Amino acid sequence: MELPVAFKEKMKNLMGEAYESLLDSYDQPESKGIRTNALKLSPTELIDKLPFKTQSVSWCDEGFYIDHEIRPGKNPHYYAGLYYVQEPTAMAAVEVLNPKPGDWVLDLCAAPGGKSTQIGAKLQGQGVLVANELVNTRAGILSTNVERMGITNAIVTNEFPERLVDSFYERFDKILVDAPCSGEGMFRKDPGALADWSLERVDRCMGKQEKILESAHRLLKPGGVLVYSTCTFSPEENEQMIEAFIQKYAYTLETIELPGITDHGRVEWTRNHEEAIAKTLRIMPMTVKGEGHFIARLIKSAAYTEALDIKQGYAKSRLKKATRTELQDYTDFAKNNLELEFYKKIEDRLYLLGEHLYAIPEGVELERIANLKLLRTGLHLGTFKKNRFEPSYALAMALKLTEAKNICDLKDEALAYQYLKGEALNLSVKKGWVLVAYEGYALGFGKASEGLIKNHYPKGLRIRKK
Repeated sequence: MELPVAFKEKMKNLMGEAYESLLDSYDQPESKGIRTNALKLSPTELIDKLPFKTQSVSWCDEGFYIDHEIRPGKNPHYYAGLYYVQEPTAMAAVEVLNPKPGDWVLDLCAAPGGKSTQIGAKLQGQGVLVANELVNTRAGILSTNVERMGITNAIVTNEFPERLVDSFYERFDKILVDAPCSGEGMFRKDPGALADWSLERVDRCMGKQEKILESAHRLLKPGGVLVYSTCTFSPEENEQMIEAFIQKYAYTLETIELPGITDHGRVEWTRNHEEAIAKTLRIMPMTVKGEGHFIARLIKSAAYTEALDIKQGYAKSRLKKATRTELQDYTDFAKNNLELEFYKKIEDRLYLLGEHLYAIPEGVELERIANLKLLRTGLHLGTFKKNRFEPSYALAMALKLTEAKNICDLKDEALAYQYLKGEALNLSVKKGWVLVAYEGYALGFGKASEGLIKNHYPKGLRIRKK
């Protein structure tokens, strides 16, 4: 691999004797991995379903290495949301964050969704996940991944981080800042990161990181947990960024210990030789099977107070509480297609946005988020059409087969691919909406009539070939 001269000079000065080992790591193939979606099944259950071999990731119980040649996104189980394709060392930051059911968690730079879906699985449907992404196109990908993994308690926003402060000032128990960075740790995995790298890019990223951390600070509760991570080796974006942050704000760094990862932040790479920086974590590709990362876990002082002018008035939400009359078509659908336990647990959280019906997460004040650009507010249940209710892909992916009444569980892989390509299925099932599944896990909805299941898999997600 041809590395930029300025990068090699910089790393040689920093790494000393370990420099040659770092260079050698670039000649090794990238590490590929998948992470079990614990909302749907256990790691052991996933292994039993996979047609390829796996190797456990030591720092993530749900994570597995897979062979470099495998294409895990071409398997029907991927489309059923049983796993997320994720580089193994990228799983470490959420393990450090350690979200628990009931937490309010913010993923501030969330696309494409690997860490957000990992957080969502750990929350187990309890609490609230706010997944934010500034770039429009990437925010759309994030929202789709949240839906595929069956996460019901997520709000997806498309905003500058500072725009969230009025709505969520000191609201979150835990925040992940997986900061946009110069990407030095991803050169082997992402040729684009290599092509875009420059010393000037490092400087630009530092400016963004400072602003994002300032917003994160204001969004975190006193006593809350902030995890900062990057995929770069750059001390300016890592040790020096965190050193400056804890010298400005009242935070304590906590020691991070993950199985299989032994490198820590380098005090000698800081400006002021802050000893606490040794509590941070470095993931280096010559010592770990994976790419390069930096992680810091910070605790905000429980006694912290700040005089901040927060907007007191909020806009009227476009989401409105659905009346019994407005819900009639949905109610008919739910009674005919959903088991009582499922639709009863969300019946007091049903809101309309135009023709769209949502089950919003518990505890969310809609007026507080009305000024934000929202791509998703909880679980999108479906859309009201003329004289009927049409269920959504998101609802299908959130359902367990035990929660639906009319099911077509495919056992034939060829039929699963036929459905995923958008084709009708020549199968005789009860007339009406049917939850189409593969080997026990939902893929989407279809509508059955006279021996045919008409396909309702989203057109934008359909595959062209196996």
